[in-house]
Amino acid sequence: MDFNLDAQQQAVADVVSAVLDKHSDADDLWEQLVSAGVTTLAVPEELGGDGVGLLELATALTEMGRRAAITPALASIGMATGALLKCARADQQQRYLDAVSRGAILTVALNEPAQSMPTDPVTTLVDGRLNGTKVAVPYADHSEWMVVTTDAGAVCVPADASGMELVSTPSATGAPEFTVRFSDTPVADQDVLAGSQAHEVNDVVLAVVGAYGSGLMQGALRLTADYLAGRHQFGKPLTTFQLVAAQLADLYIASRTVDLAAKSAVYRLAGGDDAGNDLAVLGYWFATEAPQAMQLCHHLHGGIGVDISYPMARYYAATKDLVRLIGGSARRLDIVGAPCS
Repeated sequence: MDFNLDAQQQAVADVVSAVLDKHSDADDLWEQLVSAGVTTLAVPEELGGDGVGLLELATALTEMGRRAAITPALASIGMATGALLKCARADQQQRYLDAVSRGAILTVALNEPAQSMPTDPVTTLVDGRLNGTKVAVPYADHSEWMVVTTDAGAVCVPADASGMELVSTPSATGAPEFTVRFSDTPVADQDVLAGSQAHEVNDVVLAVVGAYGSGLMQGALRLTADYLAGRHQFGKPLTTFQLVAAQLADLYIASRTVDLAAKSAVYRLAGGDDAGNDLAVLGYWFATEAPQAMQLCHHLHGGIGVDISYPMARYYAATKDLVRLIGGSARRLDIVGAPCS
C-alpha cells in the first residue's frame, strides 16, 4: 500500500489547511469551513459537492485533528455523511445531503447505556416507531438529521420529530453532547436505510474517528516538540536532553502507529475490502496509546500544559471524548480478541 497523499488528497489537505491557518482560533470556524466548501467535499457532485471519496474525507479530518479544531465537522461531514454515503440510496442521499450543501449539521446516534457502538443495538424500530436511548450524541441540538442505529438497521430521524427528548451531558471539550431518548418516535419508510446494518455505520465512524485522532496525535507531538525546542536549561534546548529526546521518540512511535492503523483501515474501507481486523486494531491502538501520549505531552510541557487557554488542553480534551465514544481500551481489546474466543 502507498499511503502517500495523491494529488487530489493533497489538494484537499491544502484547502483545509488554508482555512485553518486563518481561522483555527476563530469563534466562527465552522462557518468559515462551510464558506470554503469544506463541508461539501464528500457530497456527490450532482448535489453541489465535490464528490470526493473516503480517503479524501479522512485527509480533511486529519488536517482538522492536527489543529484540534473543535467543530461539528467530525460528526457531520465525517460520521454522518460518511455513513449516509455508505448506507443510503441515491434518492435518500439527495434528501439528507442537500442539507449539508446548505451548511446544515448532521449527526449520529450510536452508543447506548453501558454499550459503545453496539453491533446489535437494543434501540428498536417496529412498525415505523423508534424506541430506545442513545448516549454521547454530538451536536444533537444543532442537527437537521440524525443517523440512528437500531435492531433493524440504520434510520434517519429529523430534528423536529416527535417523541424525542434531548438531555445535555458533559463533554471534555465543552462541545454539545446529549443523551437522546426516543419514545414512539415516528420514522417514515423513506427514512429507513434499507439493507443497512449497525456495524456498517460503526465501521465508517471508527475509521473517521481514527483519521481525526491521528491528526490530534500528530498535532500534539508537533506542539510539544516546538515548545521543548524553545525552552532552555543549562544553556541548552530541552530537546537535547537524552530523557526528553527518548520521550519524544516514544510519542513519535505512538503517533506513527495510530496513523498507519487509521490509513490502513480507511484504505480498505474505501476499496470495498473487509476492514474488520484493521478497524479492530485501530480502535485498540488509539484507545490505548492516545491517552498515554497526551499525558506525556502534558508532562513535557510542565505547568503550561494544564492551562486551558493553551492549545494542548484542546488536544487532550478531544482525545478523551473520542476514546470515550469508541468505548475505551478494555472494550477495544475485547473486540480484537473476540475472533479467538
